[in-house]
Amino acid sequence: MAFAVTEINRNRSLLPRVTLGYRIYDTCHTLRGAFNAALSLVSGREGRFQLDEACAGSPPVIGIVGADSSTHSIAISSVLGLYREPQVSYYSTCSCLSDRHRFPSFFRTIPSDAFQVRAMLQIIRRFGWTWVGLVILNNDYGHHAARSFQADLARSGLACLAYVEVLPMDSDPAEVRRIVSVMKTSAARVVIAFVFGSRMPKLMEEVVRQNVTGLQWMASESWTTNTGLQTARFMPYLRGTLGIAIRRGEMPEWVDAGGGLCTGREDLGTAETNLLDVSDFRPEYNVYKAVYALAHALHDMLQCAPGRGPFTGGSCARLQTIQPWQLVHYLEKVSFTTSFGDHVSFDENGDPLPIYDVMNWAWLPDGTMAVHNVGVVKKSASAGEQLILDENRIFWNFESKKPPLSVCSESCAPGTRVARRKGEPVCCFDCIACSEGEISNQTDSTDCIGCPEDFWSSPQRDHCVPKSVEFLSFHDALGISLTTISLLGTLICAIVLGIFIYHRDTPMVRANNSELSFQLLLSLKLCFLCSLLFIGRPQLWTCQLRHAAFGISFVLCVSCILVKTMVVLAVFKASKPGSGDILKWFGVMQQRTTVLALTSIQAIICAAWLVSASPTPHKNTKYYSDKIVYECNVGSTVGFSMLLGYIGLLALLSFVLAFMARNLPDNFNEAKLITFSMLIFCAVWIAFIPAYISSPGKYADVVEVFAILASSFGLLVALFGPKCYIILLKPERNTKKSIMGRSATKT
Repeated sequence: MAFAVTEINRNRSLLPRVTLGYRIYDTCHTLRGAFNAALSLVSGREGRFQLDEACAGSPPVIGIVGADSSTHSIAISSVLGLYREPQVSYYSTCSCLSDRHRFPSFFRTIPSDAFQVRAMLQIIRRFGWTWVGLVILNNDYGHHAARSFQADLARSGLACLAYVEVLPMDSDPAEVRRIVSVMKTSAARVVIAFVFGSRMPKLMEEVVRQNVTGLQWMASESWTTNTGLQTARFMPYLRGTLGIAIRRGEMPEWVDAGGGLCTGREDLGTAETNLLDVSDFRPEYNVYKAVYALAHALHDMLQCAPGRGPFTGGSCARLQTIQPWQLVHYLEKVSFTTSFGDHVSFDENGDPLPIYDVMNWAWLPDGTMAVHNVGVVKKSASAGEQLILDENRIFWNFESKKPPLSVCSESCAPGTRVARRKGEPVCCFDCIACSEGEISNQTDSTDCIGCPEDFWSSPQRDHCVPKSVEFLSFHDALGISLTTISLLGTLICAIVLGIFIYHRDTPMVRANNSELSFQLLLSLKLCFLCSLLFIGRPQLWTCQLRHAAFGISFVLCVSCILVKTMVVLAVFKASKPGSGDILKWFGVMQQRTTVLALTSIQAIICAAWLVSASPTPHKNTKYYSDKIVYECNVGSTVGFSMLLGYIGLLALLSFVLAFMARNLPDNFNEAKLITFSMLIFCAVWIAFIPAYISSPGKYADVVEVFAILASSFGLLVALFGPKCYIILLKPERNTKKSIMGRSATKT
């Protein structure tokens, strides 16, 4: 303070016609001493230590620099604030002093603990520490720091306090032992200490006694640069400490000014003491800025032009009659830059533009200790609060040489979500795996999100993947097998048709109505081929064509069988006396017309179905949660039922007529073959209905294709197998005589 006043008085541009004086009192670290000093300063009625004789007989001081303790400043400012006496503290950090209603004339050049707490929270967030312990001193400084911590943590949700322990001012040994025991057993590896440097040794003695290692200490500004703790006994426990420190400042002219305060015979250049390190002033630098703030406020006040002043009627304050509240007005607006380059001003709460240095207690290779700067925490109007940290310079007191892990629960990896533990802090939780179909793609997700309809969760539940697609493909085993069987059936039909065409003039072919046989073989080929429409990825045209082709092909096939059966019965009736005219109703033209008419009815049903409610491709996500089943939606259930019902009606009619003709003579044994073929056909399609309804996904198509192939093979083998056997293997029986001979014998 003396240096700052001397420097100002030498400055010709700052207060050029005013000489500053000062009085210095010692509070003796007691509240009573602080009160006496403050009242003595403002009243000028008690004994004082006056360094400048030129100030003798001067009026009471109009501004106070101090106090250092928050508790003392709270008490003093509560009284001085009633009289608007300006007070600028250089070391009182309690956030409560920012309350302008309680302390209207209080200013300070050190940031409040509210900013210090936020600075520590930024460091905590940088290293991912979510479970920390807090040790505070049992005074205003400690309790307000604890409240700020708890409030900021609650707002941010960045971390939780594992414990808050209050260190007694008298350092009660039993209580200190208990506190250190809590620190030792807690899972929190980071300990934040808002404790005066003078109280830390008692705490550290107990830490050493209980050998509490593996802790990462974080120091408040009150002990970050305390050299009294940097001893060989404490260093194994405290090295690596990170701390918040008051902004460093330089006062290069200190040596010259200091000579005037001493005897003049000292050689400060050779003195080895950190108290004279002019490049590392911290609290001293705040005192320096406080004195300059008062000086600049006074200077601005004296520059006031009468009639343009800030007070009633444009008046200005006069040096001879200055009132404390007038200087407070100018202090609120003061703005200047120190020789070190720091801008000094006060906000609406009397707080400075906050800035802190981040310090680290490094262990040097030579076994010595160094507290060096590793970063800065500051607030600016443009960028807000910033933490600038050089992590490569930080010394960590751990074997890994890396930041420790200090969490209540380890982070939940992607694919899981956080499940809070009832009755415990939010930092304590369990990690629950996301359910199927849900994912979390961030660490510590609070919820799992569902995948879109066409996607499913990966095995790790950390991202959505497209659902696998299922349909009866030409490339899988079932599809290949059914395609092979279908083509095989088509080939057999073609071979049988070739045999019948080649042997069309033989009695066996002629006796079995060759034209209807040719039509039947062609319709069976269509039945085999239509099964291919059920294989492959469903498209609009395949969905519309598959059932229409299936329905028309089978009606054509069954119509041929029905007409064939009717012809057999007509021939048998015509063989009886008096029934010769019946055959005229079953000529070739009538047979063709009947087949065409019966098939046309099915074509009309299919056309009405396609027009009213056409089958369409459909992505079914209900059968399987992790698959998309591509299928054909039949559109109209009524249309599909009519298609199947009409086929069933014709098949049943054919079966009944064939059954009636089953006992006809051998030359008319076609009825037996038709009866057997229709029995197979009806059995297959009766079994198809429940199997089709209960089969999921592509297996419904498999069942339908199997029914088509099974019924087609049944008709092919039952109707044409015996004939091909005689034509190819028993040609001696393929004669008119042989056929007529058997007929005569039976007759």
